[in-house]
Amino acid sequence: MKLKKINQKLQEALIENGLTEANSLQKETFSTLKSGSDCIIIAENGMGKSTTIAINVIQQLAGSNEESPRALIIVEDKTKVLEMQEMFAKYAKNSGLEIFGVHDKGDMDYDKNYISTGIDVLIGTPNKLSEMFTTAGYNVNRLRMFILDDADPILKLRHETKIMRISNSIAKTQRIIFADQLTERIEILAEKMLVEPYVFDFDFEEEEEEEDEENLEDEENAESIAENDFEELEDSDQEGKE
Repeated sequence: MKLKKINQKLQEALIENGLTEANSLQKETFSTLKSGSDCIIIAENGMGKSTTIAINVIQQLAGSNEESPRALIIVEDKTKVLEMQEMFAKYAKNSGLEIFGVHDKGDMDYDKNYISTGIDVLIGTPNKLSEMFTTAGYNVNRLRMFILDDADPILKLRHETKIMRISNSIAKTQRIIFADQLTERIEILAEKMLVEPYVFDFDFEEEEEEEDEENLEDEENAESIAENDFEELEDSDQEGKE
């Protein structure tokens, strides 16, 4: 996968798993995310948002380890936790990073004990992460990345307060929101949580491309009609002369 100054071991893992080319989302966001800037990234399902998260977290954290999490990723539910863990297992296997996921059906004591042994990336649901944070289940003082994935369904379930409580406890970190659509709720949350964020709206870009294609088709159709009218006019003139 060709991305500017991508970690070599990460690149090898991506290629090994069939990701040889970065898509538009990954290409356009990579440098900005790598810079540490806050971001809002809007893209529909299937465009590789989860892969983009994994790539950028591994890129920023690979090469060093600490006892406290350095990336916190909030996802919708248990299924998404497991999917994200599986993705990191593939792409971060040569990075030395320790990845752990928590969800509402997990055992609290086990989760706390595991985290206390030292992890780099913590993935979890809003309820579980909030509950664990309240009971000092993990430390946010070393966080470098605070990522909200699946923002649309999470905010529909009114988890804003839980998310903001965790976010407000972090002195300084990069905050990133991923969503399918840029809704009013996301805009309100971003205004409270993010600092001068870059906004990448790939839905808007796709709509523009579709409009351009439609306009091009309309122009081609208009030209075709005009040509036909001109030919008919010529035929009519020719018949008149005869």
